[in-house]
Amino acid sequence: MIAGTSYAEVMARRQDIMKSAVGIDYEKFRTGAIAFDYEAMMDEVGYTLEEVHAIQEETNVGHTPLVELRNITELVRRISDPGKGARIFVKDESANPSGSFKDRRASVSVYYAKAKGYPGVIAATSGNYGAAVASQAAKRGLQCIIVQETYDSRGLGQPEIIEKGRACEAYGAEVHQLTVGPELFYVFLRLLEETGFFNASLYTPFSVTGIETLGYEVGAETLRATGRYPDAVIVTHAGGGNVTGTARGLRKAGSRHTEVIAASVDLSGLHMASDTDFNKKSFTTGHTGFGIPFATWPDRADVPRNAARPLRYMDRYVTVTQGEVFYVTEMLAKLEGMERGPAGNTSLVAAIAIAREMDRDEVVVVQETEYTGAGKHPYAQLSFAREMGVEVRRGDPGDNVPGKRIVIPDHPSQIRVKELSLPEIRKSYIRNALAHAGGQALSEEDIRFLAKDTNSSVGFVETTIRELAQVV
Repeated sequence: MIAGTSYAEVMARRQDIMKSAVGIDYEKFRTGAIAFDYEAMMDEVGYTLEEVHAIQEETNVGHTPLVELRNITELVRRISDPGKGARIFVKDESANPSGSFKDRRASVSVYYAKAKGYPGVIAATSGNYGAAVASQAAKRGLQCIIVQETYDSRGLGQPEIIEKGRACEAYGAEVHQLTVGPELFYVFLRLLEETGFFNASLYTPFSVTGIETLGYEVGAETLRATGRYPDAVIVTHAGGGNVTGTARGLRKAGSRHTEVIAASVDLSGLHMASDTDFNKKSFTTGHTGFGIPFATWPDRADVPRNAARPLRYMDRYVTVTQGEVFYVTEMLAKLEGMERGPAGNTSLVAAIAIAREMDRDEVVVVQETEYTGAGKHPYAQLSFAREMGVEVRRGDPGDNVPGKRIVIPDHPSQIRVKELSLPEIRKSYIRNALAHAGGQALSEEDIRFLAKDTNSSVGFVETTIRELAQVV
């Protein structure tokens, strides 16, 4: 019998609901006030990289083409200093069954749910992941429910989100479309409890492990194609799983010196949970509205401990503008004959700018593409932006103002990246960790954990804690 269903009652049971729906006792990994054994939690998946490859091959996931963007590379070299302009490659993840790398994330979760006897899977997502879970569930013969944050209070939904909902239904999923706000997590928990389905969360070890094959393929295939590991891999960053899984896979391929660069669309000033801001963003993922919060505190997810820990792995974090992504989307189609969606093109914008810094014999890889369609197409997004009162014009993309103005470049030489300070992001993470410690004194284990989780040092963590204490 289901217990009380008020918001407060459901939230009070969330830890028990999650434990049952994921099959992981997260408490057993706790080693301090903040610290936990991250690698032990990742090992909970129970599958080796080779076994994950085999699981994915059963449903035609992975082994996607690595494509050299020769025409875009030539363009970059024409606008770069002599001797500059790295070779640009892209891993064409749109070749996966539902059209994105998210099939890799979904594959292990759905396989595990089937193996453990769960009757179905549930995922809370407005993006490609919902379609991926629905597709993999169809292949494995499991029921599927997708919960989407779709509309503002006026009942208006973004074209891309609505399209993704239709895609989920096409694969046989039951789709619950909600308005922006806290009801998403509440409805998600109630459905998990009522159905007994598996929580195919984006943030479990199963999900992140599924992405490791992508990083492994990028490293191994680049080595075969060029005789060297990639010098840089650009990863579109939102919740952190893409960065985490790709970096871990690169390391397993032996590509340990590759620079992992996270890229997000700059949506600073827009609040993702705001009813008025919800439809003023033209990107549903891969933007700073997710990228910054999840980098500075990953455990804001729908599981007690997030397996996506992006600060552990990113060497650099850059942002690009909305107009630049629309411009490069058209560039990819017209110069390379590849019409792809905005998520991977966020990284391609960054790759074009960063390749101009690099030598011609170096290699930069954009590690994913995604399918495109009616709702993802720039025309649909820009038309919707205008309907929401956002100005769209050509000019210097530096004049972009999120939620107010989208500026599309006049020339490829205007494409650039903005550097975000990793030391400052690490300090924000440590500040949030202290707040979540609930006043408990940090142990040496906690300090070492924070150093690993921020890819810094014990000295950096201790200095930051002292500085924060002085501010208080």
